[in-house]
Amino acid sequence: MVRFSAFSKAASWRAIDDPIANSDDANHRIQEDQSEAQPMRRRSLCSVFDFSTIKPVHLCWAIFPVLILLLQLLLLHDARLLHFSHIIAPSFPLLRPSYSPLAQLIPEPVCNNPQVFPTTAPVSKPLTMGLTSETNRVVHAFDYNDADVNNAVREFLDQMELGLQKDGTSLSQIPTYVTGVPNGTEKGLYLAVDLGGTNFRVCSIQLNGDTTFNLTYSKVAIPKELMTAKAAQQLFAFLAKQIEIFLRTHHSQHFSHRTRRRFTFSSPEGFKDEEIFRLGFTFSFPVQQVGINKGILIRWTKGFDIPDAVGKDVCELLQNEIDKLGLPVKVAALVNDTVGTLMARSYTSPGKKGTVLGAIFGTGTNGAYIEKLANVKKPVQGEFDKSTGDMVINTEWGSFDNQLNVLPKTPYDHKLDADSNNPGIQMFEKRVSGMFLGEILRLSIIDMLKNENIQFFKDENSSKNDWQSTTTVAETSGIFRQWGVDTAIMSVAAADNTPDLGTLRQALEDQLLVYSPSLEDAQAFKAVSEAIGRRAARLSAVAIAAIVLQTGKLTDPEWEGEPIDIGVDGSLVEHYPYFRDMIYEALRAIDGIGEAGADKIRIGIAKDGSGVGAALIALVATGMEKSQPTPEFMDQVRSTLNVEAAVISANPAIPIDTPSTTVPAGIEAAVY
Repeated sequence: MVRFSAFSKAASWRAIDDPIANSDDANHRIQEDQSEAQPMRRRSLCSVFDFSTIKPVHLCWAIFPVLILLLQLLLLHDARLLHFSHIIAPSFPLLRPSYSPLAQLIPEPVCNNPQVFPTTAPVSKPLTMGLTSETNRVVHAFDYNDADVNNAVREFLDQMELGLQKDGTSLSQIPTYVTGVPNGTEKGLYLAVDLGGTNFRVCSIQLNGDTTFNLTYSKVAIPKELMTAKAAQQLFAFLAKQIEIFLRTHHSQHFSHRTRRRFTFSSPEGFKDEEIFRLGFTFSFPVQQVGINKGILIRWTKGFDIPDAVGKDVCELLQNEIDKLGLPVKVAALVNDTVGTLMARSYTSPGKKGTVLGAIFGTGTNGAYIEKLANVKKPVQGEFDKSTGDMVINTEWGSFDNQLNVLPKTPYDHKLDADSNNPGIQMFEKRVSGMFLGEILRLSIIDMLKNENIQFFKDENSSKNDWQSTTTVAETSGIFRQWGVDTAIMSVAAADNTPDLGTLRQALEDQLLVYSPSLEDAQAFKAVSEAIGRRAARLSAVAIAAIVLQTGKLTDPEWEGEPIDIGVDGSLVEHYPYFRDMIYEALRAIDGIGEAGADKIRIGIAKDGSGVGAALIALVATGMEKSQPTPEFMDQVRSTLNVEAAVISANPAIPIDTPSTTVPAGIEAAVY
């Protein structure tokens, strides 16, 4: 190779140096050198590759991978499996890759009418349209339109009038012996207890006389077994014990002294109580009140069922248990929680006029309002102040329309009533109060779960769920148990307006053991829940509107420019979002109220109605004690006179016309 290169270069140089040299001769020499170089090149290649050393086994190893490669290509018929297919495919038709045609993209169906969902409608799966239809069906079952509301107001007014004429009606219209409302200047320290539902509360209230007060309280849950105790004594002994614990904790200086009574005939009331608390007893159940501190239990509600207590004076039942513990406490006034709400709101509300109505929208529902005494046609037992011309009436509106003339009737309402402790009564309360709304929601959800044609709280696979997880409901979920759904979750549903309803979905998982609920599950749950809540608010507006119309304040010239104040209390109006807004919406649609009337109605939260209100009524009762002799005082006077008569009989020398004790004027006639 070196010689060939050198010779070629020499020939080239010679041709350049001698341009006139014979070109044929030069070419002849080059060809000779090239012919000599060919054998030399072959000898060099043979020296590198010695083919004599190749054996058959080597050929097999060389051919085997080639055969495997060809077989793979024939079987798979897809050159894309080889990394170098894009290089060899153009040269070999057999290796041409095969491609599938582009898939036709078909858009998924979208729900075109998601009006029942307040949040943005998601892209729906094929079965979602069925869920929307089912949700609409249940939601529409709870519709209560403007015409329904107006019919109910007229029926409410009729039943109010009937209740003022006689006993035994749906609306009991019970006189409370409270004939006025406070104005915010009252003072004093009083005790109050509140049995309004599932909790019992003990309070001490210092009224400051400037529309303000200081409150100390404790609260304890009523044990379930005591709500259905065999004897009334069991429940009231528990209540008295809680009063003792409260006094030991917060008023030990009073508790350390036993009750001491002594006669001081020089005082106008004839005696003086030392270290005695006047107690207002808020008892939020239907009673026939026959005095400011006397009331006969008519029936239990709110899950209580103690037949032994029905027909008995609840104040006496509590006082007996208090006396057994030797507590310095006197039950001075029996207070319905709505009356307490009315009193408390009137004490703290701004304005020249007092509060017209006190209402509870919580575990239960009820209302108390100020009625003209002249409109109370049925007899009122006992003594009360007639000078004001008014009487606070406890409506007991929870039993409004037990006949179901105008109240809505759904299968869920019927099922709830049939399974309750008191079927056939408290029909209004069973559609409005917080104790029952959760159960109505539960029954609605159960009905939807029975529909096998929809995917509600269940998935065929995780692709149906935007959380990419299959939805399941635990067997121990409250959905499958009576009273297993707390009404509080309805507030969560109403408050969550985020696009993904994340808060509600977490609550469904935490509270109801619905694992990985989809967005559509949560939207359906929210829609049904809000329909139930809205119906409750519109029914609440029925009661408020009827009482406002009954009082005539909207057209009374004396109330010109003054708001018609409504005091409310309870978990629904405090914690359920937009509940008051929905009440106002219904009020504007009611004949006789309208936009102008609704604007005059002021609905405000009563600050601790059952506690402060009870204290205010205890204050009223104390004033009544001072203005007239009490039964206790009369018994003590009789006892004293009997002792003196016995002494005179044993000692004839003592002049009969010289009594050893001076009796206040007017008492002698009362004793004999």
